[in-house]
Amino acid sequence: MTDHPSDAASHADEASPRYFYPNRMGRILLLSIEDVLGHNPLVLLLNLAGCPDYVNAPPPGTSDRQFPFEVVGSLTRALLDLYGPRSGRGVAMRVGRMCFKHGIREYGPMMGVSELAFQLLPLSMKLEKGGRALADLFNNQTDQVVRLQETPDTLYWHIDRCAQCWGVQSPQPCCLITVGLLQEALLWISGGKTFLVEEQACMACGDECCTIAITKKPLD
Repeated sequence: MTDHPSDAASHADEASPRYFYPNRMGRILLLSIEDVLGHNPLVLLLNLAGCPDYVNAPPPGTSDRQFPFEVVGSLTRALLDLYGPRSGRGVAMRVGRMCFKHGIREYGPMMGVSELAFQLLPLSMKLEKGGRALADLFNNQTDQVVRLQETPDTLYWHIDRCAQCWGVQSPQPCCLITVGLLQEALLWISGGKTFLVEEQACMACGDECCTIAITKKPLD
């Protein structure tokens, strides 16, 4: 299977390591952007991101790791450039929520969160097991690196190698697709409850890692 060439990917230093999502996750990301914004805005974003080849040749639904981090980061930057910091953040979170809706159909059985035994667990155990299952999915299926840290009140999602802000510089945290994905995951895991999900640190801002804080107590 051939890789999809793109200007965004070709700008990477050939001497530096390359990191990838599986094609299936890349396909989910592009499909989610199209669902939220429409086809023409997706085409515009792909052109702004320097990867127009994906318009006519989207990644296949395979587990091959061929969707470059450079493309994901370029799409993040294009969203913020096109819609502005405030609106772009809202759009990115909507895309993230849509990514989970598509992703749970693809990866739910692999994560074990679709089983009846999981659904019958107390909420606190579902949050713990669901969070770890999602982190394991990224750690095992992608080149992204996720660590979980727990306190009595908060679950911290640390990303040591992050696709979403790869190559991005921003004055404020910008991994809003991940924030939206986690928001939707918590809504699904809890059976409709809303939780506070906030990115507190981001490598795009110069921080050592991207950190998203999730309060364990639902807002409603």
